[in-house]
Amino acid sequence: MTDEIFTTADALEASILPCARVVHSDPNMPATAEQQPLPAAVSKKPVDQKSPAEWAYERLILYIRNFEGQLDTKHEIAMGFAGGDAGVLRIEGLGYFDPDMITFYGRDDDGAKTQLVQHVTQLNVMLRAIPRAEPDTPPRRIGFRLAKDWDEPPRAGA
Repeated sequence: MTDEIFTTADALEASILPCARVVHSDPNMPATAEQQPLPAAVSKKPVDQKSPAEWAYERLILYIRNFEGQLDTKHEIAMGFAGGDAGVLRIEGLGYFDPDMITFYGRDDDGAKTQLVQHVTQLNVMLRAIPRAEPDTPPRRIGFRLAKDWDEPPRAGA
C-alpha cells in the first residue's frame, strides 16, 4: 500500500514539475532558465493541464527574461529564425493562441513591422543580442513585461 501511495505521489509531482537540464563547458556560466526555479504563477497550473501553446509561451518568457538579464545597457534582445530567410526580429511582443500557435511581434532590421505566427511543433528560435535601435533611450526589456502577466489575472479572451 505504501508503494502505491508513493507511486501516485511521484506521478502527481511529475505532472506538476517539468524536467529541465542544461550542461555548459564553463562551470562559471550565469544560471540559465533551466537551472532556475519556476515562478510560482507558472507552477500553479500542472503542465499536463496546459496546452502546448501555453507551455511553450511560458518557457519562452523564461528564456527571454534570462537572456535579457545578461545583456548590457547597449543591447536589446532580438530573435533569429532557423530554417528560413526570415532574418531577425527585434522582439516587441509574444503571444499564444490555444491550443498550438505562438506569435512573435516586432520589427525587422529595416524597422518594418513584423509578425511571425508559428505552430509549436515548428518552434525553433535563436535569441540574439543586438545594438539598441535608439541608443539615447534606455534598453527595452520585454521579458520582464511578459512575466508581469503571471502576477495578474488574465483578461477575458487574452
